[in-house]
Amino acid sequence: MKIDTIGIDLGKTSFHLAGLNERGEVVVRKRFSRAQLLRFAANRKVHLIGMEACGGSHFLGRALQEQGHEVRLMPAQYVKPYVKTNKSDYIDAEAIAEAVGRPTMRFVPIKSDDQLDLQSLHRVRERWVTRRTAVINQIRGLLLERGITLRKGRRYLDEALPGILEDAEAKLSGTLRLLLTQLKLELDQLALHLEEAEALIEQTVQESEACQRLMQIPGIGPVTATAVISAIGNGAAFRKGREFAAWTGLVPREHSTGGKQKLLGISKRGNRYLRKLFVQCARAVLQQRTKQAPGLKVWLEKMTSHTHRHVAAVALANKLARMAWAVLATGEAYRAPLLALLETD
Repeated sequence: MKIDTIGIDLGKTSFHLAGLNERGEVVVRKRFSRAQLLRFAANRKVHLIGMEACGGSHFLGRALQEQGHEVRLMPAQYVKPYVKTNKSDYIDAEAIAEAVGRPTMRFVPIKSDDQLDLQSLHRVRERWVTRRTAVINQIRGLLLERGITLRKGRRYLDEALPGILEDAEAKLSGTLRLLLTQLKLELDQLALHLEEAEALIEQTVQESEACQRLMQIPGIGPVTATAVISAIGNGAAFRKGREFAAWTGLVPREHSTGGKQKLLGISKRGNRYLRKLFVQCARAVLQQRTKQAPGLKVWLEKMTSHTHRHVAAVALANKLARMAWAVLATGEAYRAPLLALLETD
């Protein structure tokens, strides 16, 4: 029994495997634990192993690569069309084995440990930022119930809250003062955690030449640069910058029929975190558009003169994403775009 292609449906503790021969016929179906699966694969020589990109897939992919196998990860939505009839773990594994051999299939690069560490750092940092925003909103809401209104923004809260707690004429109850004090302590702890996360990001930037090249692009700072590296590495998974911009969801959706093209809002596919960062970078550049390089300055003035500022921000975010891919893929430093190129882009 010769196995040509293997598809693995991943679980937390159990893994279902389907093996196909050269004619695409299912010749083996087995259920393993993680250790059993690695032992089974170590004793087999197969042409290709496919899995869906999900939690734990990068670790298992690297482990199988160390055994000498060619491993490819695929987005789950691209595997779904190959699922036949009902759904089961073995049917999913068979669909994965069939999809991984398709020449037009899109694959996800297997991340290194350094990329996973960076990705984990960004996920934890983003959770702390979200939690800090929630605490700030809760404090403002509690004070509003007592007739005290604070302006939006963390800076205004940090400036006003100590005085409110010390003000004896504010007519705040002891219970509310205690709650506000505890919420302030929580804010201080979150601020400390975020400072430590920022220090780790800065250290990564200092040690990474690729991050330093990315930061030469207008608007891109340490957070965005490290997020891009953690997501796509050297950008080899994409053939050109337009594919990367499409993957981040910074391109219009299309619903065309009858030979008539109809473009809608941005697709919002792919990495939502990266898309948000690129849009934030674009907004920062738009605020300082008069200080940009001549070519980019003219393009921004032309774009903002006839489009809404939100549309211009997304268009610039698309361009920044393509610039970031070019810097990573070519290994060269950022060069400000020429006016002629921007006019024809």
